[in-house]
Amino acid sequence: MSALLPERHPVRDFFIELETVDVTPRSDMASMGHPIFSLATHPDMRTLRYENDQTIIEIHPSSKGLATIFDKDILIYAISKLMDRQNRGAPIGQVVRITTHDLLVATNRQTGGITYERLESALDRLAGTRIKTNITTGSEVTRQNFGIIEWYEYNRKGGGFAERLKYLDIKLSDWLYRTVTSAEVLPISRDYFRLRRPIDRRLYEMARKHCGRQPTWRIGAELLQKKCGSKQEGKHFAAHLRELARSDHLPDYRMTLEGDQVVFLRRGDVTARQPDGKTAVPTTREPSSLQASERTVRISQAAFDTMRDRAPGWDKYMLESMYIEWARSKDPARNEDARFLKWVTSYTKGKAAP
Repeated sequence: MSALLPERHPVRDFFIELETVDVTPRSDMASMGHPIFSLATHPDMRTLRYENDQTIIEIHPSSKGLATIFDKDILIYAISKLMDRQNRGAPIGQVVRITTHDLLVATNRQTGGITYERLESALDRLAGTRIKTNITTGSEVTRQNFGIIEWYEYNRKGGGFAERLKYLDIKLSDWLYRTVTSAEVLPISRDYFRLRRPIDRRLYEMARKHCGRQPTWRIGAELLQKKCGSKQEGKHFAAHLRELARSDHLPDYRMTLEGDQVVFLRRGDVTARQPDGKTAVPTTREPSSLQASERTVRISQAAFDTMRDRAPGWDKYMLESMYIEWARSKDPARNEDARFLKWVTSYTKGKAAP
């Protein structure tokens, strides 16, 4: 069986009744960096707890189980719509109206009747799963128990063909909505929705968050498994990593193994060098939609090193990714390093490091 799902909608058809546009998919950086969503493909009734440095996350299941990484597709689509509206200067709010047909097309899902039923179960899990965490989003540290979404309202119109015009309203949690208003989101490849295995989706979003400007990102296999939230035996997780390195099917990134180290390499960085000084093997694969849509923003190593002193305790690659996302919508700076350091100082001033 292929590790990638077929591209079900090569020509995406969207309804225009509710101002739907083919937006760039974006995911929030908090859940990209922490294992909030279950990787199980069956009802997962466990209570999960994850600790890393000073970050603590507890996830409690609903009566239908924990929200899964496939359920997260709904949030990605909602966040993407909000960011698109915000970037166009349109007003946004915590309640997002979604045309369900467009959601299914954008996330590479089938549009048959049973898919709509599964969508409702996913919404139940998102609304019922409770999170207790001290993750920082925006300028606030959340220490409370809350749902991933506050509520949803599922509307249906008519029957037959008109039934496809179903839509739903979703109210995002305060915590999740702050990731949008604070621009703590990253664009992701559309091929993310073609990844068949939950662990592959998790590995991709971690690589997307942590690589940042680096041509490579390396991490120990044991720590990677912990950050993924994988409950496999270590030997099975290691076997999957070896298989993934051979198949080379992750969007935007290649992955190699060096002893107990896992190395992710950004596709297209032909002259990239790994920390050991070896030249990374270039790829001939066509650039993904993520790469093709990005304006290059270059920050020197000296500026990056200076940032460490200006923002102690902060995830440096998260800050850099956020700056690059912001800078792409601006005119090129005469001195990109100076603007970058000024932005870091302004953004982190008075805020606790996440």
